[in-house]
Amino acid sequence: MHDDTMLPFTLPAVRRKKVTAAFDGGRLTSDGGAVLLGQAERRLDIAARLAAVIRDPRDPTRVIHPLADILRARMLAIACGYEDADDLDHLRADPALKLACGRLPETQADLPSQPTMSRWENAPSLREVIRLMRVMVDLYCASYARPPAAVTLDIDDTCDVVHGHQQLSLFNGHYGERCFLPIHVYDTATARPVAVLLRPGKTPSGKEIRGHLRRLVRRIRRHWPATRLTIRGDGHYGRPEVMAWCEQEGIDYVFGLSGNAVLHAAVEAAADDIRTRRAEGQAAVLRGYAETRYAARSWAQPRRVCARIEATSLGLDIRFVVTSLTHGNAGWIYDSLYCARGQAENLIKMHKAQLASDRTSCRAPLANQIRLILHTAAYWLMLTLRDVIPRTHALATAEFATLRLRLLKLGARVSETASRVRIAFTAACPEAPLIRGLAAALLPAGP
Repeated sequence: MHDDTMLPFTLPAVRRKKVTAAFDGGRLTSDGGAVLLGQAERRLDIAARLAAVIRDPRDPTRVIHPLADILRARMLAIACGYEDADDLDHLRADPALKLACGRLPETQADLPSQPTMSRWENAPSLREVIRLMRVMVDLYCASYARPPAAVTLDIDDTCDVVHGHQQLSLFNGHYGERCFLPIHVYDTATARPVAVLLRPGKTPSGKEIRGHLRRLVRRIRRHWPATRLTIRGDGHYGRPEVMAWCEQEGIDYVFGLSGNAVLHAAVEAAADDIRTRRAEGQAAVLRGYAETRYAARSWAQPRRVCARIEATSLGLDIRFVVTSLTHGNAGWIYDSLYCARGQAENLIKMHKAQLASDRTSCRAPLANQIRLILHTAAYWLMLTLRDVIPRTHALATAEFATLRLRLLKLGARVSETASRVRIAFTAACPEAPLIRGLAAALLPAGP
């Protein structure tokens, strides 16, 4: 806490009235809505779950900041838009963040500083990082009140540009950058993150993808042994090893598939019909679908391939997907099922651009994986906050940057007395009714 008194200063007069300013407004915060995130964190209990699987070698009698408090402060700061650990040097005395972390704004110690945060980002071992990733999968499974009958998991990788020579970073010719290519897995129907895995900046092999999916599915099956799983991804993930493993495990899949001369010849009759009908009708565009059985040399058996054929004045555009599904026509498989994976790309953009999960600037890969886990935890906080907004409200489908601007970045005065803490928001707060409702909706259940 800073008790320095700064002299007042003047600003240009307005309508012949003198304007003065001073830093004497009391304990003010620009992140008053962080207390809502604090309620969301207590509902999910993410910090305590993560801290429980990390060994803490410190002397308990000398600990000022428990590990759960350190992780909690970091993920709350990320959700509020402070993506770097050194932001905590300036925020550690912020009254709203202290309240969100369960500390009194004036009479209890400030939040951990940047060195404390950075030490714990680098402290966990490989085994502990694996346990942390399992905790995040467990958190996803626990987000359902009961095991669902079926879920579709979208898997994709994204370019995470590095600005140095961090371990695992490689030059990727497709992106023209030195980068990581972390894998993101989402339950797109609910926008919930399932797993985020740091990996080198190269296209994943079939063997690597199979290993990641095997570990992920094994963990999910511990919670949902009877749930029907469908894996969905682009052509990077439609590898023979992956498809064979899915079929062996009874998991459905829909993957993009690169076209070739054999596939184009198999759908030529349908393509020619669509091309001819478009030309005869002088239509700007005409779309149709076809399907065939196809087996590449590396495949152990023929599989169902669906084609989307689009004819325009510029020619034909044909896209293929391979699937284990036997029901549904080719149009439904491509348009309704496969194209829905585009929403996963939007979720990745929110994860990266609005929660800065590409801030993987540590040298060690384990530390960067810890950062991905913390940023994913911040994603859960924002998603939990959005999920309790009434469906009829305009912010019920808002992106995280909008939620942060409208619900978190609120000016407030925080005062602490002997018996209570009072938060005074501005009377002109445009979302006052919604904030009141969210505070009530996030209260823990109980007497």
